[in-house]
Amino acid sequence: MLPFLLLASRAEDAAAEDEYAAYLRYGGLEPHELRRVRLEAAPLPDLDLANYSGVIVGGSPFTSSDPPEQKSPVQHRVERELSGLLDELVARDFPFLGACYGVGTLGRHQGAVIDRTYGEPLGGVEIELTEAGLEDPLLAGLSPTFTAFTGHKEACTVLPPHAVLLARSAACPVHMFRIRENLYATQFHPELDAEGLCTRIDIYRHAGYFPPESAEQLMADARQFTATEPMKILRNFVARYAR
Repeated sequence: MLPFLLLASRAEDAAAEDEYAAYLRYGGLEPHELRRVRLEAAPLPDLDLANYSGVIVGGSPFTSSDPPEQKSPVQHRVERELSGLLDELVARDFPFLGACYGVGTLGRHQGAVIDRTYGEPLGGVEIELTEAGLEDPLLAGLSPTFTAFTGHKEACTVLPPHAVLLARSAACPVHMFRIRENLYATQFHPELDAEGLCTRIDIYRHAGYFPPESAEQLMADARQFTATEPMKILRNFVARYAR
C-alpha cells in the first residue's frame, strides 16, 4: 500500500505526537503507512502525489481568517505552501481530508467565507448529517447524529457554491463539506477522543485558548462525552483510497 501523508503544524512535541498516534490508531495504520510532515518546523518538501494514497491535514494553532499583519512568518509560509498544494489536489480531485484546519484551508482555497461568526468552545457537540451526508461514502456506517469533539475560533459562514454540505451542528452550520468527489473538510476532529482532548487541554492550558484555571473543569466536562462515530471517517478514508 502507498502511504498516506499527514501534514501537521502543531509546534508542541507532545501535542504533535499525540495527534499522530491518534491518526495511526483510528485510521488503522502502521507508522510506515502514514508519513508525517511537520509544516511548522520546515518548508514543505517537494511532493510527488503518485507516491501517496491520500493527503490528511491535521488541526492547527493557525487561524486562517486572522488579518495578515497578525500572522507570523511561519503561518504565512504554511498557508502559501498549502494553497499551492491544494491547487494540484483540487485539479486532480486527489483524496484529501482536512480536520478542523481543513475548513480554513480547503474552504478558503475554494472561495468560502471563513470568519469567527460560528466559533465553538472546546467540548463535545452533537453533529447532524445532511441528506447528502447520509449518502456520502466517507460517512457510510455513521449514525445520522453523533457526538464529536470540537473547539475552533473560526468556521465556514458561506460555502462555495460547488461544495456539498455533509454535516452541521446547532451552533455551526458547516461542520463537514466535500469539494468535487474526493476532497473533504471537517470542522470537528475525527481523530479526537475524550482523553485526546484532555491531553490537548493540558498542553495548551497556557496558550491563551481558554483561562488556565478552567482547564480541570474542561477536562472533567470532556470526559462526560463519548465520541466513537467520527473515527469511522478515518477508517472509511483509508479503506476507500488505499492503493
